[in-house]
Formats: sequence, structure tokens, C-alpha cells
Amino acid sequence: MGKQTKIEIGVGILVVLTVAALFMIALRASNFTATFQDRPTYTLRAYFDNIGGLKVRAPVKLSGVVIGRVSTIGIDPETYQAWVTMKIDQAYRLPLDTSASILTSGLLGDQYIGLEPGGDEEYLADGDEIEITQSALVLEDLIGQFLVKMSDQGGEQ
Repeated sequence: MGKQTKIEIGVGILVVLTVAALFMIALRASNFTATFQDRPTYTLRAYFDNIGGLKVRAPVKLSGVVIGRVSTIGIDPETYQAWVTMKIDQAYRLPLDTSASILTSGLLGDQYIGLEPGGDEEYLADGDEIEITQSALVLEDLIGQFLVKMSDQGGEQ
């Protein structure tokens, strides 16, 4: 095998490794986790007035630990509220009075659902609804409220 052939094989291996690394980065950036082990899950639903930028496959966290993912998002045609369906790992049992909030990772990060367990002795089952919810805080709304308050205070002086 000549020196030129060895160089070409080395460059080929480097290219293949680079493509594999870019593929892994793309999977991480898209929040897609390929689970090689399918864990049993149960489905919960919650209704929110505003889900902000919540997306399908967004994490569902309990005390900062990912225990599930958002599976579907839609609009209730009667109440015009957004509904979110979550798949929760069966290893985690949640009390009936669990609350759900839409939170943001950092100041401008991705949104996720944070669960806060209650104290009920009965647990949510497959297909149940989380009734205590808190909608997303939309940054534009907060800025608008701040500007209105500032303009009101400026007129009083």
C-alpha cells in the first residue's frame, strides 16, 4: 500500500467521523432523544390559557429531572384553551393534586413543563387531567405591562 493510499484512507475516516459528530449534534439540538429502551408510559393532559413557545417533545420535569415529554398540542374548540398531552414514565407516580406550569430554561431558553406534586394520597392514572395549571409568561406581554406602568407614572409627575 502506497503512501498516497494511506493518506486517502485517513482523510476518509476523518470525514466519516466528522459527519457522525455533526449528526449527533443535530440530534441534540433538535431535542430528539433516541431511546433504545422503550419504557412504559402513561398519558396526562393539561389545559393552559397560553403555552407560549412550548413544542412537541419538550421535556416534562419534576424537581429538575426529566420524567416525560410533551406528545401533542392542540386547541379545545369550545373553550379556546390550548391542551397539552404528556407521556410520563410509569416509574413516577404523581398525586391527583399535582400542578403543571410552563417554564423557561434561562432567560430566553426553550420552554418545558414543570410539575409540582401535591399531597393527595391518590395518584393520577393514564388519561387523567392535571387541573391546576399556570400558563407561560410571555416576555412581550411583560415588557408591554412595564411600558404602560412607566408611561402612567410619567404622566402623574
